[in-house]
Amino acid sequence: MRDIIENAYEGVVSWWQSMGIATREDLADVLDEYRIRFAYHSGTIENPELTYHDTRDVFEDGRVRGFIGDPRTLFEIQNLKDCHEFVLDAFAERRPLDEDLLLETHRTLTRGTYDERRRRVGERPGTYKLGDYVVGAGDVGATPAEVRPEVLVLLDEVRDAHGDNALTVAAYFHAVLENIHPFADGNGRLGRELMNYLLLLGNHPPVIVFEGDRMAYYGAMGAWDSERNLDPLRDFLKVETVRTWEKV
Repeated sequence: MRDIIENAYEGVVSWWQSMGIATREDLADVLDEYRIRFAYHSGTIENPELTYHDTRDVFEDGRVRGFIGDPRTLFEIQNLKDCHEFVLDAFAERRPLDEDLLLETHRTLTRGTYDERRRRVGERPGTYKLGDYVVGAGDVGATPAEVRPEVLVLLDEVRDAHGDNALTVAAYFHAVLENIHPFADGNGRLGRELMNYLLLLGNHPPVIVFEGDRMAYYGAMGAWDSERNLDPLRDFLKVETVRTWEKV
């Protein structure tokens, strides 16, 4: 089974690289259908009220008909759409993944979605957390004082990501960023978005973490938190890469 997955994964990567994607327009064309699926699955992992129908309406028409849910959900969808365009622009410029890009991406993804409790204590989109927000079975999360130094170390470590090690570097970035948990909200969406940006810079197809695979995803992330073992996450992302692009 492992050989089948490995061969399928290598086939997807070879297909992607054969297209020679170089411009914003090239990337936008190949991601046209992907962008809605990615936004839906990435968003719904943390917000079960988000639906594929609403996501498609916002991406294609800029509005949702008959919506009666929490308005925050619409903000999150619109932010995912805006972030897709932001990533296309960054790719066109080949912007390195530095602190400015990380903070801009977080600001774009979480604009207008911080709840009153967080805002009351000074938390804002695009700024590192001011309080402790531990998550997961291992209560992961750096203290506010530790966040920026740890993020800067991580960004230094992944700065030269390219070529054959793109998946490993992107998986490492995502695992470590979530372990740091640098923001009061939106860490998962940010990590998945920037993981894929690193993949794109490395000439590797972006990956959808499917909502139905969330438990396997959490387990793979937990292996890093508890054992510093990246293999489960890397293997998981290979499977999701194949699933993401199998129809193509």
